[in-house]
This record gives sequence, C-alpha cells and structure tokens, in this order.
Amino acid sequence: MDTTAELKNVALEQKHVSLGAKMVPFAGYNMPVSYTGLNDEHMTVRNAVGVFDVSHMGEFILKGDDALDLIQRVTSNDAAVLADGKIQYSCLPNDKGGIVDDLLVYRINEKEYMLVVNASNIEKDWNWISNYNTKNVEMKNISDSVSLLAVQGPKAILALQKLTDINLSEIPYYSFKKGTFNGEANVIISNTGYTGAGGFELYFANEVADKMWDAIFAAGAEFGIKPIGLGARDTLRLEMGFCLYGNDIDDTTSPIEAGLGWITKFTKEFTNKAAILEQKEKGVSKKLVGFEMIDRGIPRHDYPIADASGNIIGKVTSGTQSPSLNKAIGMGYVQTAFAKADSEIFVMIRDKAIKAKVVKIPFYKA
Repeated sequence: MDTTAELKNVALEQKHVSLGAKMVPFAGYNMPVSYTGLNDEHMTVRNAVGVFDVSHMGEFILKGDDALDLIQRVTSNDAAVLADGKIQYSCLPNDKGGIVDDLLVYRINEKEYMLVVNASNIEKDWNWISNYNTKNVEMKNISDSVSLLAVQGPKAILALQKLTDINLSEIPYYSFKKGTFNGEANVIISNTGYTGAGGFELYFANEVADKMWDAIFAAGAEFGIKPIGLGARDTLRLEMGFCLYGNDIDDTTSPIEAGLGWITKFTKEFTNKAAILEQKEKGVSKKLVGFEMIDRGIPRHDYPIADASGNIIGKVTSGTQSPSLNKAIGMGYVQTAFAKADSEIFVMIRDKAIKAKVVKIPFYKA
C-alpha cells in the first residue's frame, strides 16, 4: 500500500496543491485526482480544453545501431514502419501469453527512439527490456527528469498555437515535432492523448514545468481552460474504450483476448510470437468487450458477469457512469460466445443480476 512518506512528487505538485486539487497516491506518486469535480472536468475536456499533469509516466531513450532491433524483439507492433516524427501504440508481450505493459514508441531518428510507459511499470519495463538488450543498445531512463502535460480538448490547439511557431495543425495524429515552445527549446509536441477529445502532449524538463503550466493557462484562459485530474482521465478514456493497464490488460491477458490484434504484427519475431499466433488462428475462450447497462446500476472493477441462467461467464475490468452519455458503461472479459454486439449479459452488483448488453466501442462518438 502506498504511504505518503514513500510517494514521489511530480515537479508541479505544489501547483496542484495551491489550486485545491484532491491529491491521492497513484502508481507510487502523489497525484491530483480532481479539482472542481469529475463531471465538470470531464465535460471541460469534451467541449473546451483541459490540462492533465501526467508527469508520472515513464520515458526511456534507446539509442544506437541496434535500437530498432531491440524494440522489434520486445514489442508486438512493427516499429520498422515508423518514420522520423511518428509514434506507434504497442505492447510488451511476456513469455507466458500476457502483457508486461502497453506503451508508445516515438521514432526520433533512425538510431534514437523514446518509449513512453505506464508509471506503475517503469522499473518492471526497464528490467524486461534490459534483459533483451544483448547488443549493447544505449538505454537511458529519463522518467524522473521529464514533465509531461496532456492538453486535451477541441480548443487545445487554439490555446497552444499561441506559444509556438510550429504549425500544430500540420502535426498529424500519432505524430510529433521537437522544437521551441514558450521559448524553451527541445520540447516534444505530440498529437496524442488518452481522451478521444483531440489535443497534444508536451514533454519538457522539470525545471521549466511551472513556467510551462502558467503560460498554457494564460494562453487558454479565453477558451475556459481548466486543470483536470486523473479521475476524469479515467472516465474519458473509458468512453473511448481505451485499455488501462492493471484493469483491462495485465500479465495474464493476451493481446488477442484484449482486442489488440491490430497492434500485433506477425511479420517479425517478438516475445512469445508462436503462442500468440496460435491464439489468433485457433481463437480464444474469452474476449474483452464493451457493454452498457440496461437496468440501473454502475459496474465496477472485478464485479462478476453472468448469463441469463446465472452462470458466471466473465468479470468487469472497468466501469463508470459516463458523463458524456449519461448512462453506465463498462468493459470486461466474457466467454467468446457472449462477445458479439447486442449479446445480453448481467453484471452482478451486490448479488443482484443487473441487465446489460454488449456494444461496439468506442462508446462515445464525437
């Protein structure tokens, strides 16, 4: 269990405290979970612009002639297709059929890449990748020196464009530019996010974090910019059907079961390829699905899922009352026979079977 004495602080911790954020232990860090309330923050991102401090995320730099070779061997997606300035969503398969972590791969140039990993898995991922580093690729863990702000929402581009000469409208989705932002050189401006609301993620040195935060909020004032906590980050990502490591995917769930076949490329060699390919070809016994509640009730992590006869057929991995849709939604693993859209399932909430139906994700369509 996290205790405050053991928690790490992000560079902007005092900024969040001064703004009245509710701070909670998260992945070993003291992080803001909410400011003005989850629904208000959620809708601010959907309709205007909000700023998340996600500096707890991990960043590794891999450099050298064999950097790509190492990435190819440890990740499921095909990083060879990346050009400079491009980003790829991928995962690190383990050797038992599960997932070590999901991550982003940034190609800085032919011999230099940045991997962005989940905060709770920084040490685990570092050790896993290091074990495969048989060709002396230069690896550097820069997680503790980098701050990361996710400026998300339809008006994010209007606010951020004031602070850089880089034409943000010319950065395609899952692409990035490295350049000057708010007078600071070597800032990575990435057209990515975890909300489905559009926007950018900015990587920069901890030393300029306060300066960056203040400038972004000044630039976004006319658009109703607000600080957003991790609570709304979770409801926003769930509306899009994005997986959260530790909930929807983990060391026991395969990419095929999780619906991540699209980031699993069998045109190259990678960890546990043969077993995952066999799953793809022969099928799996359970699948991750999205569902919406028909009867009243909010699904929560680990609630059992049953069929009409009361047989347990799976369990909930994520669930919430969707602020955008005003209905309860969730994700969970069910037996494959129940994975088709419109399948009737029941979420067991306090020993009561509450009716739900399987739906295609994303739940929220802009």
